[in-house]
Amino acid sequence: MKIDTLCVQGGWQPKRGEPRQVPIYSSTTFKYETTQQMADLFDLKASGYFYTRLANPTNDQVAKKIAALEGGVAAILTSSGQAASTFSILNLCNAGDHVVSSAQIYGGTFNLFAVSMKKLGIEFTFVDPDADEQTIRAAFRPNTKCVFGETVSNPSGCVLDIEKFAKIAHEFGVPLIVDNTFPTPILCRPFRFGADIVTHATTKYMDGHSSQVGGCIVDSGNFDWTKYPERFAGLVEPDESYHGLSYTKQFGKMAYIVKATAHLMRDFGSIPSPFNAFLVNLGLESLHLRIRRHAESALKIAKWLRSQDKVAWVEFAGLEDSKYNALVKKQFDGPSPCGVMTFGIKGGREASIRFMDALKVIGIVTHVADAWSCVLHPASHTHRQLSDEQLKAAGIPPDLIRLSIGLEDPEDLIADLEQALAQV
Repeated sequence: MKIDTLCVQGGWQPKRGEPRQVPIYSSTTFKYETTQQMADLFDLKASGYFYTRLANPTNDQVAKKIAALEGGVAAILTSSGQAASTFSILNLCNAGDHVVSSAQIYGGTFNLFAVSMKKLGIEFTFVDPDADEQTIRAAFRPNTKCVFGETVSNPSGCVLDIEKFAKIAHEFGVPLIVDNTFPTPILCRPFRFGADIVTHATTKYMDGHSSQVGGCIVDSGNFDWTKYPERFAGLVEPDESYHGLSYTKQFGKMAYIVKATAHLMRDFGSIPSPFNAFLVNLGLESLHLRIRRHAESALKIAKWLRSQDKVAWVEFAGLEDSKYNALVKKQFDGPSPCGVMTFGIKGGREASIRFMDALKVIGIVTHVADAWSCVLHPASHTHRQLSDEQLKAAGIPPDLIRLSIGLEDPEDLIADLEQALAQV
């Protein structure tokens, strides 16, 4: 199936007399006839469901669809995008390990890595994603376990050179993890360019309607964990908590996702409700139509903003003069990477805030990438926990406004932007 068809029919394949829509299995537990049947499930000798904290049929059908969209071998849904980022790292790292990460990532993820995971004994080195290869290589250590980046960074709009980071990661024998939330697999499929694992906040475009919070991890199945048995002992060596089984020996290319399910989901329980997974699937059915409209409208509005005297600057990788435009043409299916851009108003932070407060159609909300157009001032909102130095490292000027273009008529959005500019 082509990707548009996968959006509609991927994952759930109903047979005769079965429901057209993915059923919501709203059950905490599942019944079996014998003790041995249940024992085989707990030992991972048989596949099936026994407790929704680990796995649920509704969730698995939606995960299969997302895996198919990304071109991966398997996926797992999580209760949020943050949980997906957390699990993607913890599935590989222990206390004393090290990760190389792009510095231009979502503020909540930056804090997760720099503060919370540091307390767990996992160290991160943050690198400028635009740095040359030698500078990035210098960040690696003998205990580096993986590399992390965002396809399009939130909120700065930096486009990750996936091929460059994948090449360097593989030189050091570690996988590249890429958060592909903003482009979605409709506009960019990171596995094509060497990424090994992809994460998503399904809260954003995949849902598209601000109706649920969720995340997803997809494994390409391409990274050979057995090539580095000491580095990835958790996947290769016997797991005593599962009677000494080796995930790579028993599950092959599915090892990474099986471990995330059997180990992390079992212990941390960050699973979404089946109803939330159902809502994600409704969004996925129209994702291919919506994301292209978001991206098309965003490019039109970015060009309009660029022409306004009161606008100090506009950063959108779809613009021809953007330093990332060549990467967009290389990595993306279309001239525009997503529906999110950043810009600043002449007059600095206070002028940007006055402009935002004057908007009528475009709302100020702590969200992005859905049907409603919205704005946010990261320095005052999502990234307010960061110091000025950290803001600078994350590519976030104090006047930066993040604008997410929804599905409204772009002319109405331009009219709202115009009247707000007139009040600055």
